[in-house]
Amino acid sequence: MAWSQDEERMLAQIEQHLVEDDPRLVARLESFNERVRRSEARSEGQSGGRRRPRRSTVIILISWLLIATLVATLLIMVLRHDAAALALAAAL
Repeated sequence: MAWSQDEERMLAQIEQHLVEDDPRLVARLESFNERVRRSEARSEGQSGGRRRPRRSTVIILISWLLIATLVATLLIMVLRHDAAALALAAAL
């Protein structure tokens, strides 16, 4: 739905007052808008291809893999220890 000329004029006035009152906020908003545009352009360009996982996702996956390996190793050690203890008890 298109805005009326009156609404567009009011928005232009608000923007002008904002630029005059707080230029730092305006610079931050422009920076944010630029990052959003680049992100959208990247996502549109990669929509057909494969997307790379984020670094945090990779770190989390590696951490889970290490934890699972540690748990499996400890479980194997405990089971071997129990088996060795049973064999030793049976031999005595």
